[in-house]
Amino acid sequence: MSSLALESSVLVLNRSLVPVDITTVKRAFCLVCKAVAEVVDVSDGRFEGYGFESWVELSELKRRSGLVDRDSEWVCTVSYEIEVPRVIRLLFYDRFPRIGAPLNRRNIFARDENRCQFCGRGFPTTELSIDHVIPLSMGGKTCWTNVVCACTECNKRKGGRTPRQAGLKLVRAPIQPPHNPLIRLKLRRRKYYSWMHFLNEAYWSVTLK
Repeated sequence: MSSLALESSVLVLNRSLVPVDITTVKRAFCLVCKAVAEVVDVSDGRFEGYGFESWVELSELKRRSGLVDRDSEWVCTVSYEIEVPRVIRLLFYDRFPRIGAPLNRRNIFARDENRCQFCGRGFPTTELSIDHVIPLSMGGKTCWTNVVCACTECNKRKGGRTPRQAGLKLVRAPIQPPHNPLIRLKLRRRKYYSWMHFLNEAYWSVTLK
């Protein structure tokens, strides 16, 4: 199987079609194979649910008839090729998600779009750190409005000072995002457009991992 395709993202819905999580294709296939979840296919505004075997059959039909979307991804096994699902539904899960995006490194990087909030340049995640605008030693808190992404150079220059003391200026003031910032980044890619059918305004505050 293609390891790259298996690490793509899949939107997870509860039994009532409410988003509750984001997982990998590899994990999604495991859930569908165990009959814990079904693949949700969105076509012409209609939703159809498929078990693992029926999804394999539909994938084969699409491939043979040439009805393959240019943004679709596929994984190959010894016996067949199967299209990567974009959405799955948990068959026995009714709980609703918590409100509000959790404060963690991944969501902070997503909110700041992997850009240092002092110099404005983009960096790989491995070259960014989390900086407290008002240092903890000065009474600053670990909260959405006091943490930003900072590159190694700017973080070193700032040290244990405020931006003003260090002669730095924030690109933009840090805010608490109204919805999960990872969703916004995913929806910029066409292959995740089908998620919009389940992400109306009522769901923008859903916490997705």
